[in-house]
Parts: sequence; structure tokens; C-alpha cells
Amino acid sequence: MALGFPTAIEVEQRTPPDRDRAIDVIRIVALVGVVAGHTVMATSAIVDGVFIWDNLLTTSIVFQALTWIFQIMPLFFFAGVAASVESYGSNCWGGWLLKRCTRLYRPVFYYLAFWTVALVVLRHVLPEHVYEPVAGVSIQLLWFLGAYVLVLAAMPLLTRITTGAWLAVAIAAAYGLVAVVDLLRVAGHVGVALGYVNLVAWVIPGMLGVAYRRGLLGTNRAFTLGVCAFVVNVGLLWLGPWELSLVGIETQELKNMSPPSLLMAGHSIMLCAFAIALAPAIDRWARRPRVWQLAVIGNTGAMTLYLWHMPVLLAVHLVFDYLGLPRFPGEPHFVVLSVIQLALVATLVFAAFVALRPLENQPLPLWDGGSVTAPGPCSTFVGTLLCIAAAATLASVGWGLKDEGVYCVSVMVGALAAARIAASVTPSVRASVR
Repeated sequence: MALGFPTAIEVEQRTPPDRDRAIDVIRIVALVGVVAGHTVMATSAIVDGVFIWDNLLTTSIVFQALTWIFQIMPLFFFAGVAASVESYGSNCWGGWLLKRCTRLYRPVFYYLAFWTVALVVLRHVLPEHVYEPVAGVSIQLLWFLGAYVLVLAAMPLLTRITTGAWLAVAIAAAYGLVAVVDLLRVAGHVGVALGYVNLVAWVIPGMLGVAYRRGLLGTNRAFTLGVCAFVVNVGLLWLGPWELSLVGIETQELKNMSPPSLLMAGHSIMLCAFAIALAPAIDRWARRPRVWQLAVIGNTGAMTLYLWHMPVLLAVHLVFDYLGLPRFPGEPHFVVLSVIQLALVATLVFAAFVALRPLENQPLPLWDGGSVTAPGPCSTFVGTLLCIAAAATLASVGWGLKDEGVYCVSVMVGALAAARIAASVTPSVRASVR
């Protein structure tokens, strides 16, 4: 094993013959695409003592148009649900969700511990208007985890999609709800909080994940659906008020990402439909030993890669900014500096991945080991607590690890701890009753 990674032969030997390799490849490619996108698009500068954290989307309509290709986060929801369909085989909702959250949140605890210590130190090192933006960005990436867990929590409903007709009804209902909320947002008849009803848009990739796993949508029909979704999105863009960039930018009046808009819902349908259409070809590609080895290694450290690229990216930008070499459009050294920073970030992220990936795959004391094995009040209680934790995770990104964000993270950790304790005491309680 080089660098602790299994060889291609070892990976092949451990892979079950019926493993759906396309799903694993789609999932890790989507995640790597997100990391690469953040790295390429990020710009920063320190102006008059203020740290400005921005991205190229605010200055280029070309990059905004490219988000229609590179905004591939819906594919992670699609692949995650598709991979979970068969494992959700019982009515023990809370126990099943706890197993998923145990793996997902394990690296998050390390990540939060790092940022807690780092921000305590940085609070005394950085000027206020440099520290505040850094603290705000610190846990911004956790929005995805909160939304993803809420989508997984909907598995009891998603698994009821067993026919093409039910798939069409479910997608139409979710898409229609997002459309209604968007129209109310435009008319000014709905508050900011109610706009987050549109989080239902992230369930649509999950619906298509179930459809893929159960063979409800053939490749030809999937391709047609993808083309239709693209045409509809072009029409929405032409009619307005939806705007081009599928990644949120401050200048957007109607956000496409937070909360997701009708344009994002259509984009999710398009991406997932095309993924289904291309799945046979992706599976054939994944049969190549080297491709499959990288896919497996990447998936066993997916959360590590996703989380830790942000502190690396922030650190590189801060160092260059303080050296008087800001990466910002209009600077004479922008292109050369971009190449240097991209290479440096890629190297450091890989080093972090190698060093921290084992933590993602090793049981965490006091966290791992909880289980709920039967349906009932305890299962419901544990599942509900995990949903509260996911909602708090999602809410925290609005502030980061400061102000109200600290309270949101406290609720998240408290709900996770309560779910774990409830899962731990269940067997002893049952034993005492017997």
C-alpha cells in the first residue's frame, strides 16, 4: 500500500461483483468537481484592513454560464440516495439514519475541533475585519451536510416510488411547490424563512436516484428528460426573473442556491437524467482498474476531501494577501498567481487527504457504536433528533462560527449527542423491562 492506499488489485478483490460502480464514480467526480470549482473560482484581497472573500462569478458572465456545467452538487444527492435504496430495508428509520450520520458526522467533529482552536488563536492574531470573514466562511461548507441528511431522512417516502407514474407525480409535485414559492418570493408575498420551503428541491435528485436504482427510467427516456429540463431552464432564464449563475452571488435578487430556486430544481433534473443516461458508459469506464482504484480511495475519504480543502484554500489566500500578492481580477499577475495558487492548494489538499483520511474510517470514541434495531418510539426519537441536528447544521452556515452560528452549532452537537445517548440506553432499558 503506497501512502496507506490499497492497490488496484486489492480494491478489485474487495469489490462485490454486483457493485454499482457508476454510482461511486458519479459521487466522487461530483465532489472533486465542487472542490476544484471552489479552488478555481475563489478570489481574495485585503483592502484597508478588510478581508474580501469573493469569486470570479461576480466579474464574469462567462463563468456564470459555466455553472450550468460545473454546478454538479445535485449529483451527490442523486448518488447518495441511489446507494442507500437497498440498505433501507426495514421500518427502523431512526436506526438506519443514525448509521448514515455516524459516518457523515465523524469527520465533522474533528473539523469543528480544529476550527474552534484555530479561531481562538486567530482572534488574537488577525485584525477584526480579517478575522470576522474567516470565521464566517469556516463552516460554510456544512450546508451540504445538513441538506443531505434531511434528504436521507426522507427515505421512507422516497422508497415508495416504485413505478414511473409515481416518479412523475413526485417530481411534478416537488417542482410545482418550488415554482409556487418562487413566484411568491418574486411578488414579495413570502418571508425569507418560508422561502426555505424550496429545500424540497434537493429531494428531486433523491427521487431520480431511487428511479435509477429501480430501473424506472431507461437511458433513452432519461436523455429526453434531461434535454427537456434544459430547454425549460433556458426558457425560464429568458423570461426571468431567474438569473444565470447557479452558484449564489451577492448581486442576485432571486437566489438560485440559498434557498434553491426553480432554475436549480430544473438543473437537478437535467443533471440526474443525463447521469442515468450515461450510467452504462460510466460503469464500463469504472471497470478500468486504475479508475476504480481512485474512485474507491476517493469515496473512502470523501468528507475529508470536502471539508479540509476550505481551510487550506483560506490559508493560502491569506498568506498571499499578506505578502501583497492578492488573487483578484484586474491584478497584473492574476493568471500567473492563479496557476501557482492552484498547484499549491492541490498539493496541500492532497497532503491533508492522506493525513486525515484515516480519521474518517476509524471509529470515534463516544460517537460510534450506537444503534437502534427495531421500529418504535426510540427510533422516531433518534431520527427526529438527527433531523434537528441537520437543520441546525444547515442554519449555522449563515453566520459561520460566530454570532448566532455558535448557537446553531451548539444545537447541532447537542442533538447529535442526545441521539447517540438515546441509541445507547435503548438496549439496557429493554433489558430491564424484560
